[in-house]
Amino acid sequence: MHIELVIAKLVTVGLGLLITYQAYKGYRTYGSEPMRYVAIGFLFISVGSVIEGVLFDVVGLSIFVAGTIQTAVVAIGMLVILYSLYGRITPQAKSEDGP
Repeated sequence: MHIELVIAKLVTVGLGLLITYQAYKGYRTYGSEPMRYVAIGFLFISVGSVIEGVLFDVVGLSIFVAGTIQTAVVAIGMLVILYSLYGRITPQAKSEDGP
C-alpha cells in the first residue's frame, strides 16, 4: 500500500472521529437526541472509510467483497445521519437552570 494513501486514510479517520466526538459531546452536554445519531452515523462513516483496505489487505477478501462491505457500512452511517435530521425523535425539555 502506498504511504500517501495510508496517510490520507488516517487523516480521514481522524477527522471523522473528531466529528464523532464533538457530536457525542453535544449530545451529552445538551441532551440533544439527534446529535447522538449524528455521532453514531459519523462513526460508521469513519470506520467505512478504511474498512475496505483492511478487509482486502489484512483479511484477504476480494476487492469486490471488501468494497461491498465498505459501501454498506458507509450507507448505514448516512442513513443514521439522515434519521437524525428527519426521524421522529422526541425533543428533550430544557431546564431553566442551564444545560
